[in-house]
Amino acid sequence: MNTSRRRFVGGVAAVVAARCVPAAAPLQKITIGYPTRSASSWPVFMAKEGGYYQKYGLDATVVFGVHPAPVAMVLSGQAQMTNYSLESAMQAMARDTSLVVVGSWLNKADFALVGRKDLASVQALKGKRIAVSQIGDAPSNYAIALLRDYGMTSRDVEWVPVGTDVNGRAAALESGRADATMLTAPAYYKLEAAGYKALTNLADHDNIFAATTYLMKRSTVAANPKLAEALLKAHAEAIQRFYADKNFAVQAYLAYDAQSPADVGRFYDTHNQGNLFQRVPYVLAGAVQSVIEQQTDPRLIELMKGADYRKTIDNSIVARLVKEGYFERVFGPGIRAEEDRKAKLAFR
Repeated sequence: MNTSRRRFVGGVAAVVAARCVPAAAPLQKITIGYPTRSASSWPVFMAKEGGYYQKYGLDATVVFGVHPAPVAMVLSGQAQMTNYSLESAMQAMARDTSLVVVGSWLNKADFALVGRKDLASVQALKGKRIAVSQIGDAPSNYAIALLRDYGMTSRDVEWVPVGTDVNGRAAALESGRADATMLTAPAYYKLEAAGYKALTNLADHDNIFAATTYLMKRSTVAANPKLAEALLKAHAEAIQRFYADKNFAVQAYLAYDAQSPADVGRFYDTHNQGNLFQRVPYVLAGAVQSVIEQQTDPRLIELMKGADYRKTIDNSIVARLVKEGYFERVFGPGIRAEEDRKAKLAFR
C-alpha cells in the first residue's frame, strides 16, 4: 500500500473511531441563589470552587440575593435551588405548597448578638435598637428567640430594618444607626476587635436551631428527579472536603466574601471542631418544632400551625442515599452510627 493510500485509510479509521466514541453529555445549566455570605453558604462555595457541581453534570451559576430574593428566584424558575434557613423556608412553604425542602446541611450556627461597646448584657438592650435585614427574616427571629431566653420579648426593643445582609447590619451598628445586631462569624470578629461586645451566641443555646435547608420548587424536582440527588451529593462531597482540607475551605470562602484569611481560619476551626456541617443531611423534627415555637407574630403562628409540613419537607432522597450506602462511601463506615441516630431524629 502506498503512502497516500495508507494516509487515506488511516483518516477514515480515525473518523469512524471518533463517531463510535460517545460525546460527553452537556452539563445542565442551573442557578443557585444564596441569601447570605456566611457559613450557611459555605458548602455552595466549596461545591462551586471544588468542581463538585460539574462532577454531577451541573453547570451551576451561584447568585447572591438578600431575603426574599432567592425564594422568589426559585418560585419564578430563575433558580433551581437556594440554601435557605429552615425558618424562612417554613414560612414560605406555609404560604406556597409548590415549594419543597429536600435536606438540611446545618443545624447550629456561630451567630452572635453583638452590642455597642458600653452594653454589658442582653438585658441592657431593653429600649434599644436592633438592626435586622428584614422584619420576620431568620436573623430577626433568632434575635427574638435569644431575647426570650433572657426574659425579654420583641416589644422590649426597637427593630431597624436595613435591607442588606450581614455586612449592612454590621455597618448599621458601627455607624450608630443601631445599638445591636445579629452577626455571623467572621463578620463579628472585626467588631469584637474594635471593642464591640458579643452579648450572646446562638451556638450556646441548645434550644434554638439555626438550620439551613435545600429549598426547591416541587415541579423542578418532578421534572428532573436526579437534580436534587446531584445537589445533595455535590454538597456532601464538598462537606467531606471541608473537614479534610482547611486551606481549600478557607480559599473557597474568600472567593465569595472578602475577609481576613486569619478570621476565616478561626471561623473554619469553630465549624470543624464543632462538626457543625451535617454529613447526613436529614431535616430534623426538633428543628421544625423549634421554628414553630419561636414564632411571635400571631399571624405567622396561625399560618405555620395550619401547614402540613409532611407534604413540603421531603427526607426520602436522603433516606434512599443512606440505604444505597452513598454516605458510607463518602465518609467511611464510621458514618453508620450517625446515619442511625439522624434517621431516628428525622422529620417524618
